[in-house]
Amino acid sequence: MRLLHTMLRVGDLDRSLAFYTEVLGMRLLRRKDYPDGKFTLAFVGYQDESEGAVIELTHNWDTASYDLGNGYGHIALEVPDAYKACAEIKSRGGKVTREAGPMKHGTTVIAFVEDPDGYKIELIQH
Repeated sequence: MRLLHTMLRVGDLDRSLAFYTEVLGMRLLRRKDYPDGKFTLAFVGYQDESEGAVIELTHNWDTASYDLGNGYGHIALEVPDAYKACAEIKSRGGKVTREAGPMKHGTTVIAFVEDPDGYKIELIQH
């Protein structure tokens, strides 16, 4: 397994992209609109996603701002088989909050688990 990205919800994507790219010197690695879900995902980082962890900026089109308490989204881990990973996590006493399956508005197989404090961890099948 390896750490893929950390997701942050942002109210103004252009402002956030300017900060991460212009102020912090990251590169915009990819960006995609999901019109059916009314959100945009933008990935920024210092290196390509295949080489290290990056930040996913999620802009929900109908949300202008977030409280700091819910601005944090999740940590993502790449797994070879999300279905098997969920079974193994449950067998070790872990809590699966979304079983493995295709993501809404897409085809990537994902799952979510929750740590003891309630933080979400996304499993992305590769």
